[in-house]
Amino acid sequence: MERYILSHDMGTSSDKAVLVDYKGSIKATAVEPYPTYYPNPAWVEQDPEDYWKAAAQSSRAIIDKTGISPEQIGAVVFSTQAQGVIPVDEKGKALYNNITWVDGRAQKQADSIMRKLGGKKLFTMVAGTPVMGKDCIPKIIWLKEERPEIYEKTFKILDVNGYLKFRCTGRMVTELSGASSYGLDLKKKDWLSVMKLAGVDMKKLPPLVASTDIVGGLTAEAAEEMGLCPGTPVMGGCDDVQAAAVGSGMCEDGDIHIYLGTSAWVAAASRTADKFMHGAAAIQSADKEMNLIAGITESAGANIQWLQEQFFASEKEKYGDEIFSYMDEVIKKIPPGSDHLVCTPWMLGERCPVSSTTTRATLFNISMVHTREHLMRAVYEGIGYNLRWILENYQEDYGFSCDNFRIIGGGALDDAWMQIIADITGKHFSVVKDPRNAGAVGAAIVALIGLGKLPGFWSAKDFVQVEKRYAPDPANAEIYDELFRDYKNIYASLEDAYKSANGSRFKGEEE
Repeated sequence: MERYILSHDMGTSSDKAVLVDYKGSIKATAVEPYPTYYPNPAWVEQDPEDYWKAAAQSSRAIIDKTGISPEQIGAVVFSTQAQGVIPVDEKGKALYNNITWVDGRAQKQADSIMRKLGGKKLFTMVAGTPVMGKDCIPKIIWLKEERPEIYEKTFKILDVNGYLKFRCTGRMVTELSGASSYGLDLKKKDWLSVMKLAGVDMKKLPPLVASTDIVGGLTAEAAEEMGLCPGTPVMGGCDDVQAAAVGSGMCEDGDIHIYLGTSAWVAAASRTADKFMHGAAAIQSADKEMNLIAGITESAGANIQWLQEQFFASEKEKYGDEIFSYMDEVIKKIPPGSDHLVCTPWMLGERCPVSSTTTRATLFNISMVHTREHLMRAVYEGIGYNLRWILENYQEDYGFSCDNFRIIGGGALDDAWMQIIADITGKHFSVVKDPRNAGAVGAAIVALIGLGKLPGFWSAKDFVQVEKRYAPDPANAEIYDELFRDYKNIYASLEDAYKSANGSRFKGEEE
């Protein structure tokens, strides 16, 4: 009897249930959306009950679609959006909607925490990054100050993964990578003691488990709702970035992967690196013995989507779902470097390689020779320059070699873009099979390790299948080296201008 892992990828707008066999192949997927609520400016909430309904319905859909027996499911595992704050009572009933990772309501509390702990500059020097209104600790303090009746009734504060594990097993726990989004001592693998100084009641934080731990078995009630067998093991699971790292296969010391989707990130596994530098954060990996250095670029594929909608709408009508294949062919006809046109990708501000709320995208050096097709290629190239800058920082700040990495996410399916990235970075890299589902496969690998079916995280590199390899074209090195220098100069020259133009327009004004 063939066995499977039921992996749930709980994203910002939907749950994708993915059935993965013990060899790492995807057998079926099912998607269930859930709504998002915006009750006030900067507030972004979701109902935890909707997560559970989506998980139950997608699980049943997988069983119905494939016709497999529920007994063939070896484990259930969740990979979830990070930084959720869900207060629950002693029975596990949610007392408030999930305050999601994109919610920025707690800036006042963030500023107060930094004042209490020595001021913004000193805090940033010590911690490596300022506390923001989107961070979990300020959101917990917001509950304490703005909703005291809810905070008083709160037995535990759960993240999205923790809430789903509770609904499955009846146990309230937080997995280490999820705790890292709140405040985890990366050396002691325990909650950061500074959280108490910030005003958090530490009794409200659940006990910690590892991603590979079996938290418990499905309760009879949960099994009934999901269409599965009672007692099916439920694993610790992990946050989405950490699951994607495992799904890329890049889990050993110094291994790097890049995710290219609506946003992008560059992440490196490290046994020792634990500092926040140049906008990159040090967080807990799915592997208890490893940290993950993660540098997030706010806007990547979203820029290309914007480009298509604003400049290629008629072509979209003509080519439909093949529009991006058409765009691929177009950019191949524009010379590397887009005739010296440079487009920075900072549509939404930036976190890494520079941390800025006021920066925005800039089109630099436009002239009469340039066409909309030049603009198209310049947008693709701009994201490549940003990734090169992050890789350069990683080499200088952490000593990573930054070669022979892997790329995952929907952007990895874009062949022309991948070659541009290879040429700009001057690096060799690989694209994994089915890169859109790398996170779900990564979570399944976590489960297989926990069940003893795989020997350890190091085995992920050979377990994950590589679909394609890319190498830089030496003929394009000179032009891209030159334009990369220009790219960095654009930020240095316009940093103050961005602050002047946008400092009063956007919350989180830079000082």
